[in-house]
Amino acid sequence: MTNLKSLGWPPDLIGELDHRRLKAPSVKLRSAQRGPSGATVFCVDLRVRHPNADAYLTSTELHSLEHFLLEGLQRLMPKHFVSIGIMGCRTGFYLVFLNEGRAQTLCATLQRIFEDMQHAQAVPYASIEQCGHYQDHSLSAAQAVAREILARRTDWLDAA
Repeated sequence: MTNLKSLGWPPDLIGELDHRRLKAPSVKLRSAQRGPSGATVFCVDLRVRHPNADAYLTSTELHSLEHFLLEGLQRLMPKHFVSIGIMGCRTGFYLVFLNEGRAQTLCATLQRIFEDMQHAQAVPYASIEQCGHYQDHSLSAAQAVAREILARRTDWLDAA
């Protein structure tokens, strides 16, 4: 297995952590699993809101951010991006990557997506043909959350 510290992740913040300790916004490595073929799957926790702090993302914010992250990660990391999952607690996202687990690379990509969002004219894939709840989007709300995340980008790896 790859030395996770060499990938830029603080070793004491890898894996599942007591949610009372988590900071937001933050980016942390949840897991790295090597498959039989030798490929490594990295699961990254993008925490946008503090857990259990009554400051959850609205369904519209979560939905629109998910669309921007999906579009941006597919475009910028086509060989490595696998999937995005919404945290049911509405505090962030699980991001899954294949053979790419460098903290600085992933943070730089997220930064670019959040910066690009500020110039967007519409939420990606927010049409009746591409979305199961296409009316539940807000460009301005997603942009505001992205600005909040960007404002703390120097602390993203300080997850707890």
